[in-house]
Amino acid sequence: MVWRTFSGETLKLPIKTAVEQAIIRETNAGYHLKVCIGTDSQVKGSETEFATVIVFLREKHGGFMFLYNEKTRQPYTIKERMLVEVGKSIEIAFELCDLFNKYDVDMEVHADINTNPMFKSNEALREAMGYILGMGFAFKAKPEAFASSSCANKAVN
Repeated sequence: MVWRTFSGETLKLPIKTAVEQAIIRETNAGYHLKVCIGTDSQVKGSETEFATVIVFLREKHGGFMFLYNEKTRQPYTIKERMLVEVGKSIEIAFELCDLFNKYDVDMEVHADINTNPMFKSNEALREAMGYILGMGFAFKAKPEAFASSSCANKAVN
């Protein structure tokens, strides 16, 4: 997995090391951090592109993010695609959760799933919420799920 910053700079360290260094740097600078993890996807022809983001929020001082893109030709129904997005976010959250506990950083998993039943993505809401909460993570869906619906959305080409 090749992670990068929003400006396009490739992270040369494994993601867990880069996240730990970011937490230490930001905490030493006096910031209180919160991390939000989310994934969004876009279908273009026969390809689906996923973007997963780790968003670091500095309380009252903006933030920054690390992101990862991947493409597949695997076809998905809308519900399957929403659950794959959630799975990608949970995979990263699970890999990093011991760091967040160690440094007392709050973390949320954001799902790009609409809470309004009028939208097709809503079909996956119950399963996604159960999956995320069952893993012990805090959960946000649209419209509060900015990590997936705004940040990751900008990272999907």
